[in-house]
Amino acid sequence: MIDMLYSKNDFGDDFKWGISTAAYQIEGAHDADGKGPSIWDTFSQKKKKISNNDNGNIACDFYYNYADDIFLIYKLNIPNYRFSISWSRIFPQGVGTINYKGIEFYNRVIDLCLELGIEPWITLYHWDLPEALQKKGGWANREIIHWFGRYVDCCIKNFGDRVKHWMVLNEPMVFTGAGYFLGVHAPGKKGLSSFLAAAHHAAMCQAEGGRIIRSLRNDCKVGTTFSYSHIEPYRSDEEKDIKAATKADALLNRMFIEPLLGMGYPTKDLKMMDRIERFIYPYDENKLVFDMDFIGLQNYTRELVMHAPLMPFLKAKIVKASKRNVPHTLMDWEIHPPAIYKALKRYNSYRSIKQIIVTENGAAFKDSCENENVDDSKRVNFLHDHIAQVLLAKKKV
Repeated sequence: MIDMLYSKNDFGDDFKWGISTAAYQIEGAHDADGKGPSIWDTFSQKKKKISNNDNGNIACDFYYNYADDIFLIYKLNIPNYRFSISWSRIFPQGVGTINYKGIEFYNRVIDLCLELGIEPWITLYHWDLPEALQKKGGWANREIIHWFGRYVDCCIKNFGDRVKHWMVLNEPMVFTGAGYFLGVHAPGKKGLSSFLAAAHHAAMCQAEGGRIIRSLRNDCKVGTTFSYSHIEPYRSDEEKDIKAATKADALLNRMFIEPLLGMGYPTKDLKMMDRIERFIYPYDENKLVFDMDFIGLQNYTRELVMHAPLMPFLKAKIVKASKRNVPHTLMDWEIHPPAIYKALKRYNSYRSIKQIIVTENGAAFKDSCENENVDDSKRVNFLHDHIAQVLLAKKKV
């Protein structure tokens, strides 16, 4: 633990504190009141895809217990609540007829937050694409730019009068990479071609979503969120590892933020990205760019990368924390608080970013309940040390 005492006053009045959730993680009610299936509803039903064959059919049952949960946020004196909207709860078929039962649900959530003095922050897409659109190719189909635009338009027209902070996408590198390249996340697709198509269309959507929001409401703050793992070479004196780390960084950390900022895809450091050109239409380069009001940064760990000649495309691989004998979480992610400091400094080096908000950070550990109490000291220490690094970054800007 970092030997550092601090309070919220040390962060200043302009620093925003809050918590974050995602629709599929908490809502449950997977087929209630007209909701259509999402790709995670489908993926979680497939054998051997999810540990213990778990699914989100009930989850935290937020759909039916949202009032209790929001009152808990209120009692904890948390002023900001970030949550996502389930696309298939609004459009069961992804496009077409609006499900007004879904609109009514989110209206109730938003209104209760505001009644209790909690500021709602909405993520428009947190990985749960309507299954009906996946059957048409999902993110690999360029038509998704229009499908997504219709969804954004509907959300802003129904909720934008009260919700003033919007995030367009959550971690596009994760849902395209894990979902369309590695196949370990929904919808379970594999291959470089499907990944590059999905990635380009997601990059187009993050900018197009921002333009739609700003065109409909000039009183809303628009942002989007990115995953960022600080990356270092496994052997700092080995040239091949240094090059492998550079390629991994370009793919994992730069692939979506730099096109948004007008810098283009990082093809110089990642040659496999040259193949994305076949999915780029005339004038797409300009349409990839949008001036966000803020950028959400999501950091959990650092990664050490080594040269791996047998790995296709990248010739690089991450060396797991458990193989390096370092403290790690249940996810086998290294506990390395300075990573969030370095992530913030890296994003601050992009001069066109107006504001950085840490929209996700945390840790998974094995919980055990004894006498109705959970010994949560590891998670408390994790958060304490990472918040201390955020304060350190703020003081050194």
